[in-house]
Amino acid sequence: MADRRAVLIPGRGYDTRAPLFAYAGESLTRAGFELHEIVWQVPPGLGHDRSGAWVVEQVLPALAAPTDLLVGKSLGSFAAPLAADRRLPAIWLTPLLHLPEVVTALERATAPYLLVGGTADPSWDSGVARRLTPHVVEIPEADHSLMLPGPLVRSAEALGRVSTAVEEFVQII
Repeated sequence: MADRRAVLIPGRGYDTRAPLFAYAGESLTRAGFELHEIVWQVPPGLGHDRSGAWVVEQVLPALAAPTDLLVGKSLGSFAAPLAADRRLPAIWLTPLLHLPEVVTALERATAPYLLVGGTADPSWDSGVARRLTPHVVEIPEADHSLMLPGPLVRSAEALGRVSTAVEEFVQII
């Protein structure tokens, strides 16, 4: 029986059934978390200027129940202010570190959080990630979906690295 609850927050075109969430979710389930998966349909034309408010509006109902961890992918990192305000640990998969509003929210966070990104992702900023938290997994050559060029096994290995990082991170929260 799960004794902790994690809320999974999708990306714009990357829902909670996609590989990163499947593996992170399995890692969390094995660590005793019950998973609550948010499902959404992103409105056409939703720009960055309105994304933060829209994401918060989608995530808030899920936080009515006691929550121990947020896991957000890309667009889902606009929920970082909720994690900061509620002192919730978080795992941010390919967070939008090129956007000041996401970085500002992460700077305010007092609970630990894990940042996961790839060096071929224009939304990732290695320097910012390492300045914000000691909990960083960076995959060389990985894109915004953490896929790597070349043989698919390289991308599978990256999923394994993310899974291991999730398993290790939840041991400290």
